[in-house]
Amino acid sequence: MQKQHRKIGIKQLLKRTMFLFSGAILMAVGIEIFLVPNLIMDGGIVGISIILSNLTGVKLGLFLFLLNIPFFFLGYKQIGKTFAISTVFGITVLSVASTLLHPVAAFTSDIILAAVFGGIALGAGVGLVIRYGGSLDGTEILAILINKKLPFSVGEIVMFFNIFIFLWGGFVFGWDRAMYSVLAYFVAFKTIDVVIQGLDESKSAWIISDQYQEIGEAIIARLGRGVTYLNGEGAYTGENKKVIFCVINRLEEAKLKSIVEDMDEGAFLAVADIAEVRGGRFKKRDIH
Repeated sequence: MQKQHRKIGIKQLLKRTMFLFSGAILMAVGIEIFLVPNLIMDGGIVGISIILSNLTGVKLGLFLFLLNIPFFFLGYKQIGKTFAISTVFGITVLSVASTLLHPVAAFTSDIILAAVFGGIALGAGVGLVIRYGGSLDGTEILAILINKKLPFSVGEIVMFFNIFIFLWGGFVFGWDRAMYSVLAYFVAFKTIDVVIQGLDESKSAWIISDQYQEIGEAIIARLGRGVTYLNGEGAYTGENKKVIFCVINRLEEAKLKSIVEDMDEGAFLAVADIAEVRGGRFKKRDIH
Protein backbone atom coordinates (compact mmCIF):
# COMPACT_ATOMS: atom_id res chain seq x y z
CA MET A 1 0.00 0.00 0.00
CA GLN A 2 1.43 3.37 -1.07
CA LYS A 3 1.91 5.83 1.76
CA GLN A 4 0.13 9.15 1.26
CA HIS A 5 2.11 12.39 1.58
CA ARG A 6 1.14 14.40 4.63
CA LYS A 7 -0.39 17.76 3.76
CA ILE A 8 1.64 20.82 4.66
CA GLY A 9 0.21 22.98 7.47
CA ILE A 10 -0.95 26.58 7.01
CA LYS A 11 1.93 27.90 9.12
CA GLN A 12 4.53 26.01 7.07
CA LEU A 13 2.84 27.01 3.81
CA LEU A 14 2.91 30.69 4.75
CA LYS A 15 6.54 30.45 5.82
CA ARG A 16 7.54 28.72 2.58
CA THR A 17 5.57 31.21 0.47
CA MET A 18 7.15 34.17 2.28
CA PHE A 19 10.70 32.91 1.73
CA LEU A 20 10.06 31.90 -1.89
CA PHE A 21 8.64 35.39 -2.52
CA SER A 22 11.56 37.10 -0.72
CA GLY A 23 14.11 35.00 -2.61
CA ALA A 24 12.59 35.85 -5.99
CA ILE A 25 12.50 39.58 -5.14
CA LEU A 26 16.15 39.49 -4.00
CA MET A 27 17.18 37.82 -7.24
CA ALA A 28 15.25 40.41 -9.28
CA VAL A 29 17.04 43.20 -7.38
CA GLY A 30 20.41 41.59 -8.06
CA ILE A 31 19.65 41.25 -11.76
CA GLU A 32 17.87 44.53 -12.54
CA ILE A 33 19.50 46.95 -10.08
CA PHE A 34 23.09 45.71 -10.27
CA LEU A 35 23.86 43.33 -13.14
CA VAL A 36 21.79 44.28 -16.20
CA PRO A 37 22.43 48.08 -16.10
CA ASN A 38 26.17 47.32 -16.03
CA LEU A 39 25.98 44.66 -18.79
CA ILE A 40 26.93 41.84 -16.40
CA MET A 41 25.45 38.36 -16.85
CA ASP A 42 24.64 35.44 -14.65
CA GLY A 43 24.95 31.82 -15.70
CA GLY A 44 22.15 29.44 -16.70
CA ILE A 45 18.74 30.43 -18.05
CA VAL A 46 19.10 33.88 -16.46
CA GLY A 47 22.30 34.49 -18.45
CA ILE A 48 20.63 33.43 -21.72
CA SER A 49 17.63 35.66 -20.90
CA ILE A 50 19.88 38.67 -20.28
CA ILE A 51 21.67 38.17 -23.61
CA LEU A 52 18.45 37.64 -25.59
CA SER A 53 16.81 40.66 -23.94
CA ASN A 54 19.79 42.81 -24.90
CA LEU A 55 19.78 41.54 -28.51
CA THR A 56 16.01 41.79 -29.09
CA GLY A 57 14.88 44.63 -26.82
CA VAL A 58 12.16 42.38 -25.35
CA LYS A 59 11.62 42.70 -21.56
CA LEU A 60 13.92 40.42 -19.54
CA GLY A 61 11.04 39.25 -17.34
CA LEU A 62 9.29 37.70 -20.35
CA PHE A 63 12.35 35.64 -21.30
CA LEU A 64 12.85 34.56 -17.68
CA PHE A 65 9.32 33.14 -17.63
CA LEU A 66 9.15 31.65 -21.16
CA LEU A 67 12.56 29.94 -21.11
CA ASN A 68 11.77 28.30 -17.76
CA ILE A 69 8.39 26.87 -18.81
CA PRO A 70 9.83 23.52 -20.04
CA PHE A 71 11.62 23.11 -16.70
CA PHE A 72 8.35 23.34 -14.74
CA PHE A 73 7.31 20.07 -16.37
CA LEU A 74 10.78 18.51 -16.08
CA GLY A 75 10.90 19.50 -12.40
CA TYR A 76 7.50 17.90 -11.82
CA LYS A 77 8.69 14.61 -13.36
CA GLN A 78 12.18 14.57 -11.87
CA ILE A 79 11.60 15.98 -8.36
CA GLY A 80 7.87 16.22 -7.65
CA LYS A 81 4.69 18.27 -7.51
CA THR A 82 5.64 20.50 -4.56
CA PHE A 83 8.95 21.43 -6.22
CA ALA A 84 7.18 22.26 -9.51
CA ILE A 85 4.55 24.45 -7.81
CA SER A 86 7.22 26.26 -5.75
CA THR A 87 9.27 26.82 -8.92
CA VAL A 88 6.28 28.19 -10.89
CA PHE A 89 5.53 30.60 -8.03
CA GLY A 90 9.19 31.70 -7.70
CA ILE A 91 9.71 32.23 -11.44
CA THR A 92 6.42 34.15 -11.74
CA VAL A 93 7.39 36.51 -8.91
CA LEU A 94 10.89 36.88 -10.40
CA SER A 95 9.52 37.71 -13.86
CA VAL A 96 7.00 40.29 -12.58
CA ALA A 97 9.50 41.88 -10.17
CA SER A 98 12.13 42.04 -12.92
CA THR A 99 9.68 43.86 -15.22
CA LEU A 100 8.68 46.33 -12.47
CA LEU A 101 12.30 47.01 -11.44
CA HIS A 102 13.61 47.48 -14.99
CA PRO A 103 13.01 51.28 -15.06
CA VAL A 104 14.71 51.77 -11.68
CA ALA A 105 18.18 53.32 -11.90
CA ALA A 106 21.22 51.19 -11.00
CA PHE A 107 22.51 51.50 -7.43
CA THR A 108 26.07 51.89 -8.70
CA SER A 109 27.98 52.29 -11.94
CA ASP A 110 31.16 50.88 -10.39
CA ILE A 111 31.59 47.60 -12.22
CA ILE A 112 33.32 45.78 -9.35
CA LEU A 113 30.69 46.84 -6.81
CA ALA A 114 27.92 45.88 -9.23
CA ALA A 115 29.43 42.41 -9.80
CA VAL A 116 30.02 41.74 -6.09
CA PHE A 117 26.76 43.09 -4.65
CA GLY A 118 24.71 41.89 -7.60
CA GLY A 119 26.18 38.43 -7.06
CA ILE A 120 25.39 38.57 -3.32
CA ALA A 121 21.75 39.63 -3.88
CA LEU A 122 21.25 37.08 -6.64
CA GLY A 123 22.90 34.27 -4.68
CA ALA A 124 20.92 35.06 -1.53
CA GLY A 125 17.69 34.96 -3.53
CA VAL A 126 18.49 31.68 -5.27
CA GLY A 127 19.68 30.14 -1.99
CA LEU A 128 16.44 31.06 -0.18
CA VAL A 129 14.29 29.58 -2.93
CA ILE A 130 16.32 26.35 -3.07
CA ARG A 131 16.28 26.07 0.73
CA TYR A 132 12.49 26.29 0.72
CA GLY A 133 11.87 23.78 -2.03
CA GLY A 134 11.93 25.60 -5.37
CA SER A 135 14.21 26.76 -8.16
CA LEU A 136 14.69 29.99 -10.12
CA ASP A 137 16.74 28.51 -12.95
CA GLY A 138 16.12 25.34 -14.94
CA THR A 139 19.79 24.60 -15.67
CA GLU A 140 20.25 22.08 -12.86
CA ILE A 141 16.99 20.29 -13.71
CA LEU A 142 18.24 19.94 -17.31
CA ALA A 143 21.63 18.77 -16.01
CA ILE A 144 19.93 16.06 -13.89
CA LEU A 145 18.14 14.80 -17.01
CA ILE A 146 21.30 14.86 -19.19
CA ASN A 147 23.31 13.23 -16.39
CA LYS A 148 21.27 10.02 -16.85
CA LYS A 149 22.39 9.72 -20.47
CA LEU A 150 25.95 11.08 -20.44
CA PRO A 151 29.02 10.14 -18.34
CA PHE A 152 29.22 13.58 -16.69
CA SER A 153 28.18 14.74 -13.22
CA VAL A 154 25.45 17.35 -12.73
CA GLY A 155 28.10 19.88 -11.63
CA GLU A 156 30.20 19.28 -14.75
CA ILE A 157 27.19 19.68 -17.06
CA VAL A 158 26.20 22.97 -15.37
CA MET A 159 29.82 24.18 -15.66
CA PHE A 160 30.01 23.36 -19.41
CA PHE A 161 26.66 25.05 -19.97
CA ASN A 162 27.80 28.22 -18.18
CA ILE A 163 31.15 28.35 -20.01
CA PHE A 164 29.19 28.41 -23.28
CA ILE A 165 26.93 31.24 -21.96
CA PHE A 166 29.86 33.38 -20.77
CA LEU A 167 31.66 32.88 -24.11
CA TRP A 168 28.50 33.92 -25.95
CA GLY A 169 28.19 36.90 -23.62
CA GLY A 170 31.80 37.85 -24.38
CA PHE A 171 30.90 38.28 -28.07
CA VAL A 172 27.75 40.27 -27.23
CA PHE A 173 28.90 42.50 -24.32
CA GLY A 174 32.69 42.38 -24.65
CA TRP A 175 35.28 40.18 -22.94
CA ASP A 176 35.80 42.48 -19.96
CA ARG A 177 32.07 42.22 -19.15
CA ALA A 178 32.22 38.45 -19.55
CA MET A 179 35.04 38.33 -16.98
CA TYR A 180 33.09 40.53 -14.56
CA SER A 181 30.16 38.17 -15.13
CA VAL A 182 32.31 35.23 -14.03
CA LEU A 183 33.17 37.20 -10.86
CA ALA A 184 29.47 37.86 -10.17
CA TYR A 185 28.65 34.19 -10.79
CA PHE A 186 31.39 33.07 -8.37
CA VAL A 187 30.13 35.46 -5.65
CA ALA A 188 26.55 34.25 -6.22
CA PHE A 189 27.65 30.59 -6.10
CA LYS A 190 29.36 31.09 -2.73
CA THR A 191 26.42 33.09 -1.36
CA ILE A 192 24.03 30.28 -2.34
CA ASP A 193 26.13 27.86 -0.25
CA VAL A 194 26.03 30.18 2.77
CA VAL A 195 22.25 30.68 2.56
CA ILE A 196 21.45 26.99 2.03
CA GLN A 197 23.82 25.75 4.74
CA GLY A 198 23.08 28.64 7.11
CA LEU A 199 25.43 30.83 9.11
CA ASP A 200 25.24 28.66 12.23
CA GLU A 201 27.76 26.14 10.83
CA SER A 202 26.87 23.16 12.96
CA LYS A 203 29.39 20.32 13.07
CA SER A 204 29.15 16.62 13.79
CA ALA A 205 31.82 14.96 15.93
CA TRP A 206 32.65 11.25 16.05
CA ILE A 207 34.92 10.04 18.85
CA ILE A 208 36.27 6.55 19.46
CA SER A 209 37.97 5.97 22.80
CA ASP A 210 38.18 3.43 25.61
CA GLN A 211 37.36 6.36 27.93
CA TYR A 212 34.11 7.01 26.08
CA GLN A 213 32.01 7.37 29.23
CA GLU A 214 34.30 9.98 30.80
CA ILE A 215 34.52 11.92 27.52
CA GLY A 216 30.73 11.76 27.04
CA GLU A 217 30.06 13.02 30.55
CA ALA A 218 32.60 15.83 30.11
CA ILE A 219 30.94 16.95 26.86
CA ILE A 220 27.55 17.05 28.60
CA ALA A 221 28.92 18.91 31.64
CA ARG A 222 31.37 21.31 29.96
CA LEU A 223 29.72 21.94 26.58
CA GLY A 224 26.08 21.43 27.48
CA ARG A 225 25.63 19.15 24.49
CA GLY A 226 23.88 15.78 24.41
CA VAL A 227 25.84 12.75 23.22
CA THR A 228 24.85 9.40 21.72
CA TYR A 229 26.82 6.18 22.25
CA LEU A 230 26.90 3.91 19.21
CA ASN A 231 28.20 0.36 18.97
CA GLY A 232 31.10 -0.11 16.57
CA GLU A 233 33.52 -2.85 15.57
CA GLY A 234 37.08 -2.43 14.35
CA ALA A 235 37.42 -4.04 10.90
CA TYR A 236 41.10 -4.88 11.43
CA THR A 237 41.07 -6.00 15.08
CA GLY A 238 37.48 -7.20 15.34
CA GLU A 239 37.22 -5.46 18.73
CA ASN A 240 33.94 -3.94 19.88
CA LYS A 241 34.18 -0.19 20.39
CA LYS A 242 31.87 2.52 21.66
CA VAL A 243 31.52 5.51 19.33
CA ILE A 244 30.49 8.90 20.71
CA PHE A 245 28.39 11.05 18.39
CA CYS A 246 27.50 14.67 19.13
CA VAL A 247 26.60 17.90 17.33
CA ILE A 248 28.31 21.19 18.19
CA ASN A 249 28.72 24.64 16.64
CA ARG A 250 31.98 26.01 15.24
CA LEU A 251 32.77 28.02 18.39
CA GLU A 252 32.72 24.84 20.48
CA GLU A 253 35.07 22.83 18.25
CA ALA A 254 38.30 23.90 19.99
CA LYS A 255 36.85 23.15 23.43
CA LEU A 256 35.67 19.72 22.28
CA LYS A 257 39.16 18.88 21.02
CA SER A 258 40.60 20.02 24.35
CA ILE A 259 38.18 17.78 26.29
CA VAL A 260 39.05 14.74 24.18
CA GLU A 261 42.81 15.36 24.43
CA ASP A 262 42.59 15.79 28.22
CA MET A 263 40.72 12.50 28.62
CA ASP A 264 42.53 10.39 26.01
CA GLU A 265 45.38 11.69 23.83
CA GLY A 266 45.13 8.61 21.60
CA ALA A 267 41.39 8.96 20.94
CA PHE A 268 40.11 9.02 17.37
CA LEU A 269 38.26 12.28 16.60
CA ALA A 270 36.56 13.25 13.33
CA VAL A 271 34.71 16.55 12.86
CA ALA A 272 32.58 17.37 9.81
CA ASP A 273 30.36 20.25 8.68
CA ILE A 274 26.58 19.77 8.75
CA ALA A 275 24.26 21.69 6.42
CA GLU A 276 21.25 21.60 8.76
CA VAL A 277 20.15 20.19 12.12
CA ARG A 278 16.53 19.58 13.07
CA GLY A 279 14.69 17.76 15.82
CA GLY A 280 16.21 15.60 18.54
CA ARG A 281 17.89 17.25 21.52
CA PHE A 282 20.30 19.49 19.68
CA LYS A 283 19.35 22.52 21.76
CA LYS A 284 22.22 23.54 24.01
CA ARG A 285 21.79 23.09 27.74
CA ASP A 286 22.85 25.68 30.29
CA ILE A 287 26.34 25.24 31.73
CA HIS A 288 26.62 26.00 35.44
